[in-house]
Amino acid sequence: MRFRVLLIWVIGIGVFLFGVPVLAHHSFMVEYDMSKPITVKGTVTKIEYENPHISFFLDVKDASGRVTNWGFEGASPTALKAHGWTRDSVKPGDYVTVEAFRARNGTPFAAARSLTLASGRQLSAASDGVPPAGK
Repeated sequence: MRFRVLLIWVIGIGVFLFGVPVLAHHSFMVEYDMSKPITVKGTVTKIEYENPHISFFLDVKDASGRVTNWGFEGASPTALKAHGWTRDSVKPGDYVTVEAFRARNGTPFAAARSLTLASGRQLSAASDGVPPAGK
């Protein structure tokens, strides 16, 4: 009887642990709309190098002068490092241009595909599922 209870617990915990990573990751196509590419220019206010994706935020001024803080999701820190990013590549205060795909929910949030610095240097920011810039 004890063996049977232990076996049920082990199987239950195994199923739970297997399911957690599947639920934790989200699909690009579910959250972002590939038919709505955008280009946004603004000043970086914050950047977070955290797994599973980096996040960065820009203050973007519209034609009437109203400022909106946009959020962007990029690839993982490891993937960005492979694309030439360092922690000093983008800093708060930098003026950048971001090519991205808008969030389906209409909020000022998007999946970044590339980021262009004021110097003209372009960095890929695309995570899995996000088409790279120029495609």
